[in-house]
Order: sequence, then structure tokens, then C-alpha cells
Amino acid sequence: MSSFKIAALAGDGIGPEVMREAIKVLRVVEKKFSLTFHITEAPVGWAGIDAAGKALPDATLALCRESDSILFGSVGLPDRDPTIPKEQRPERAALLRIRKEFGLFANLRPVKLPKALSYACPLRPERQGDGLDMLVVRELTGGMYFGQPKKTEDIGNGVQRAIDTMVYTTPEIERIAHVAFQAARLRRKKLTSIDKANVLENGILWRETVTRIGKEYPDVALEHMFVDNGAMQLMLKPTQFDVMLCENMFGDILSDEAAALAGSLGMLPSASLGATSGGQTFGFYEPAGGTAPDIAGKNLANPIAQILSVALMLRYSFKLNAAADAIDGAVALAIDQGFRTGDIYNPAETTAKKVGTTQMGDAIAAGI
Repeated sequence: MSSFKIAALAGDGIGPEVMREAIKVLRVVEKKFSLTFHITEAPVGWAGIDAAGKALPDATLALCRESDSILFGSVGLPDRDPTIPKEQRPERAALLRIRKEFGLFANLRPVKLPKALSYACPLRPERQGDGLDMLVVRELTGGMYFGQPKKTEDIGNGVQRAIDTMVYTTPEIERIAHVAFQAARLRRKKLTSIDKANVLENGILWRETVTRIGKEYPDVALEHMFVDNGAMQLMLKPTQFDVMLCENMFGDILSDEAAALAGSLGMLPSASLGATSGGQTFGFYEPAGGTAPDIAGKNLANPIAQILSVALMLRYSFKLNAAADAIDGAVALAIDQGFRTGDIYNPAETTAKKVGTTQMGDAIAAGI
């Protein structure tokens, strides 16, 4: 019987609610496929600060190191205690540190709009085509967010200057390009690389490097697109995209824009992957959305993104494709059966059943 260790870090806001449903689904998968999941929960974010005085407690980090993968909820409560220095707030002290600590350089965000939810897409039906299905591949440990120097300084006469540095090396670009091309090979064999090569030196190096790596994948059609045009094309003709390859900041922005096309961030999972060792890839799996503190504790959150993140974990870290397919299929079945949390509910849909977080989790577990 295959056995896997999972660190489950629910975090803040709706994190504990959607994590509960994800673990429920994991337990059903465990029985159906004769697997063993050793799931250990630990605090992170403001929950970590409350429990141990820091957003990423030492015990939580140790658990992550001992695990085969991390299943993450979400962290950050924007209105809580603004006196805490920015370096100690969960977004930096927990999320960015985990990414760096485990070398999670590749972020994969699949964006899919089920036909049954076409009404939730903000675009007109004719721009949705036969449905939206794309994958955003984002470099996660370089660029503007990690480049040095990064500081705010006084330059005299009461004037301050903020400095952020965008830095990439060819090895960083090469490894994320390989991930994107390999993903494209498993899909529709088209890759759109996003840059700003007309203005940024980083963009020029990015385009040159991706072009060179692309020659190793002659079966994948490669095109380059400036980031501003890419943002526009997502609104005008999103069906043209299969795999979008982006550096860190551009990927952060465009993946959220693409996510909006699916009608709700509550539908979208993500995987952050590190290096593969011994045939196993260490990964960090989380919903694309945030903590949504306004609906926390009210049984209103959509758990689908967290549950689909479980499917990504099974697929990418554990190579359990059949189990991952079962989760994907169960989510599709629940949607087809009309189960809707509030974020994807349409009163005009006469067969829809408006349900809460727990009921949606139950429906998906039953589907498996």
C-alpha cells in the first residue's frame, strides 16, 4: 500500500473550512484506491502568530521538511494589526519564505470554465468559444519579488525612494521554460511566452532564452507576446491560449486575470513545484484565491479550488493519476448535478441547488 506524508496548513479566514473539505475528499480517495495518507495539520499565517508568535512557526516548517508535499489554505488578514512590520506579516514571512525554502520555482494555474458555468464568465458567450481551458505557468522564485536591492530610503528634503529590482539569470529562465514546454506537450502543443522585451533587459533575455529552449521542443508551437497585449488578448480572445509562460510579476497579474474568466477564484487550484528527486516532485498546493475574511466561518466558501489542488498534488507529486482523475471527475459531476456555492450560483438556473461549503464537499466526496 502506497503511503504519503502531507503537511496540511489551513491558515486564516476561509482556509480551515475549505481545508476540512479537502481532507474529507482525501479520506475517500484513500479508501477507494487503497492508499495511506498521513495528514498532519499545523498553524500558519495569523494562526501561526497566535499559536507560536510567528507566521511560520519552527514546528510547522519542520513538519513541511518531513512531508512529501504541502497542502496549503491561505494566509493574510489585511485589517489585522497594522503595527506588525511587513517582513513579519504572513504574506512575506510565511508564503514567500516557503516558496524560497523549498525552491518552488514553477507555479501552475489551470484555468477551466465548465460549460455549465458559462454564465459566470464575464465575457460574452461568443468570446468563450467552445469553452475555456488554459494553463498559466509562472516562474515563482525570481524577478521583482526576490531581486536585490529591495528597500525604501530617504534621499533628502523629506523625499523617499522605493527600490525593487527585477533580476533573472539564464538557468532560472531555462528551467521554467522546460516545465512550460513539457506541459504544452501534454495539452494542445501551443505555448505563448509573455515578456516586455521592447522595454526591459529582463524581457530581452527572457525571449532569447525561451526561443533557444523552444528548439528542443519542435512539436510545440511557440509565440511571444508583450504582457500588455497579453492582458488585452485574454479579454478579446482567451480561447487562443493553451499554455502561457510568464515571469513572476507578470504571471501573478495575468493568472488572476485569467482566473476571473472562470467566474470565481473559488474554482481555481494551483501547484507550486520544486525540483524532482528520485522520481518525486516536492510540491505546494493551494487555491488561487485568498482568505475571504468577510465570509469566513459562515459555511459560504467554495471548496472546489482547494479540492482541485488535492488533485494536482496527487498528479504532480505522487503520480497518482487515476486518483486525481477521480477528483476531477467528481467535481465535474457535482457541477453537472447543479450543486452551487454562492459565488457560482445563478438564480435563473432552475436546476441549480445553492449549497454551503460542507454540502459541496459532501457532493464531491459522494461523486468519488
